[in-house]
Amino acid sequence: MADHAHDLVIRGGSIADGSGAVAREGDVAIKGDTIVAVGKVSGRGREEIDARGKLVTPGFVDVHTHYDGQATWDERMQPSSWHGATTVIMGNCGVGFAPCRPNDHDRLVRLMEGVEDIPFPVLSQGLPWNWESYPDYLDALAQRRFDMDVGSQLPHAALRVYVMGERGVNREPATPDDISRMAEIAKAAVQAGALGFSTSRTLNHRDSEGRPTPTLTAEEDELVGIALGLKAAGAGALQFVSDFTDAEAEFALMRAMVRQSGRPLSFSLLQGHVAPDKWRLLLERTAEANAQGLTIRAQVAGRPVGVLLGLELTMNPFSKNPVYREIASLPLAERVARLRDPEFRARLLATPPIAEPGFARSTLQNWSNMFRMDEAFDYEPLQGDSLQGIAERQGGSAPALALDAMLENEGRGILYVPFLNYAGFTLDPAHTMLMDANTVPGLSDGGAHVGMICDGSFPTYNLVHWTRDRKRGNRIPLEKMVAMQTADTAALIGLHDRGRIAPGLRADINVIDYARLRLKPPTVAYDLPAGGKRLLQGAEGYEATIVAGAITYRNGEPTGALPGRLLRGGRAAPQAIAAE
Repeated sequence: MADHAHDLVIRGGSIADGSGAVAREGDVAIKGDTIVAVGKVSGRGREEIDARGKLVTPGFVDVHTHYDGQATWDERMQPSSWHGATTVIMGNCGVGFAPCRPNDHDRLVRLMEGVEDIPFPVLSQGLPWNWESYPDYLDALAQRRFDMDVGSQLPHAALRVYVMGERGVNREPATPDDISRMAEIAKAAVQAGALGFSTSRTLNHRDSEGRPTPTLTAEEDELVGIALGLKAAGAGALQFVSDFTDAEAEFALMRAMVRQSGRPLSFSLLQGHVAPDKWRLLLERTAEANAQGLTIRAQVAGRPVGVLLGLELTMNPFSKNPVYREIASLPLAERVARLRDPEFRARLLATPPIAEPGFARSTLQNWSNMFRMDEAFDYEPLQGDSLQGIAERQGGSAPALALDAMLENEGRGILYVPFLNYAGFTLDPAHTMLMDANTVPGLSDGGAHVGMICDGSFPTYNLVHWTRDRKRGNRIPLEKMVAMQTADTAALIGLHDRGRIAPGLRADINVIDYARLRLKPPTVAYDLPAGGKRLLQGAEGYEATIVAGAITYRNGEPTGALPGRLLRGGRAAPQAIAAE
């Protein structure tokens, strides 16, 4: 029997190692879950991958997901694992399921249903609730196996409700005793393995009954107090989302949390359509804070955050139309038949929607910002390609075009409405944000918004659009983009044992046919608990994804290997292994 020096060798690939250095041709040797050699590897492997002509990268580290529920019932963190992610961090935006008393189960489910668009039946049937405390929740996850590593953060909403009960739900100010208890629980959570603490201060986050998240108006003493709990534990990062209505006041609050706790903080940064230049101020304040020794980073999105509309999805442009509501509860095939009936169609198009402020007007009827998705959809579309633009060029009406688009593929056609990061119909601001020294790519929300948003594909999109396919502006060097969503994101959350291809580090690796890499169109699957549906988006071009030395996906298909585990706490960089 042949003697093998290594368990796995990846041969002859173009290695973008996560450092940002120019990609170089070479081999990668793996023993167990560790990279042991990079360069010219003479020893054979028990298994070898021919990577000639292929791109070899570290596994992507997605720091902003919401797999908190899915991780309790599913082994595969799809769609993220289809997009080269080998580590995901959940518990973002202050929402999650631990700690939680038994009589608060439904309360947290309704909050997640509203904030992250995960239906109540899915969560109520899918969650095993074999925990109460946050350490209990981690212990439950530790018994499970995944196709990638999963890390968790302590969510502020669950913590506040656990400590304050109805007072917390009603957003009453926390008392000194409340704050002390929350700080102690935060300390214990980090000691048990939480990678950090997250909070939300945005009106966009409401439960399914329309009530704002319990953390919306939490005061400085509460947030600083909890951050001091992380300081006492000596570990953990802070994650923060806000509307930044008063940008200076909100940034001052973040500064106070970091200054007094010494813990690093990241916040969500996107271009809004109402105040489209506010992101510039926030980047300036971030640079100032870092110059003063405070570690604050912005998580930014590489493409528009877009709502997907369709007859099979949570919403469509006619959801508020009284004529459509006559058939809204019918099965899809029956609705399609009615919508194709000329008489019903004419009545629908002639009837205005019920007048409602906010989302309905700005999204559902915003024809000049609504686009038809197809196989080769460009997420940086021209305004003239909107339904309104097409209607003006061709004659006819945008609502009729929307209806026709949704009726394609037996009623499964999808429309796209970018509602963040696309105020000027260009991704130039996103390019500026991505290239800033104090930002990292994030905000994919993998596992959430299952009926309206499908952004778990961000890692693939960032590679395809920014390094290869962008037509309307500057691109980003391939090696830099790889480093941004591997080494940079790993460092953000304190994981220094991954994100690079170097001896001694974790063997999380992608082998990619870069020339062939592309996004597939979003589709709907009915594979959640209780038969719940979710939007999924796959990719072509990932020849192999490797987690802890085991090949988890080949050509986009799962191998059956489940080497992923719950991550407990940060990871220091191991000592380097001498090269062969």
